[in-house]
Amino acid sequence: MKLIVGLGNPGNKYKNTRHNAGWLLVDWLAKLNLPGVELFKPQKFMNRSGQEVKQWLKNRKGPTLPYLYVCHDDLDIPLGKFKLNFGKGPLVHNGLKSIYEQLGTKDFWHVRIGIENRHNEAGLPIHRLIGNQSGEEYVLSNWRPEEKKIICQTVNDVVKLLNG
Repeated sequence: MKLIVGLGNPGNKYKNTRHNAGWLLVDWLAKLNLPGVELFKPQKFMNRSGQEVKQWLKNRKGPTLPYLYVCHDDLDIPLGKFKLNFGKGPLVHNGLKSIYEQLGTKDFWHVRIGIENRHNEAGLPIHRLIGNQSGEEYVLSNWRPEEKKIICQTVNDVVKLLNG
C-alpha cells in the first residue's frame, strides 16, 4: 500500500503555479487508478496542510508512516529533476514544516519535485535566495509554457517510479 499526499494550494489562482507540483503529480496518478494506492490533496493552504494530513492518516487502519509519500515542490532541486528521500526534505518548505509539526516526525517518504529554474543575466543558475524574485514569489508564479513541458515529463518519470 502507498499513501500519497500531494501538496498544493487550493483555488484557480494557484492551479498552474510551481507550488502545486505535488497536486499535479496526484492528479496524474488519479487518472491511472492504481490498486493499493490512496491519494490525498489537502484542501487547506500549504502552510496549514499538516492538520489535514494528520486527520487523513488518523482515519487509516494499520501503520501509515512507512507507507506515506508526501509529494511537493522543491527549490533545492533544478527543474526537470526529482529525488525520493526517506526522512529528508528541502531546507525550507512551509507545507512540510506544518506536516512535521502535526505528525511529530520527518520519517516518511519525500517525493521532491525540482522546480528551480531562475538564472542570472549570464544564464547561470542562481541560489534560491538571490535574484530579483524571492522564493515565495517564484513558487507562487505560473509555469512558463516551456517549463510546463519539462514538469509534465518529470511528473511522468515520478509516476513510473512510484508505480514500480
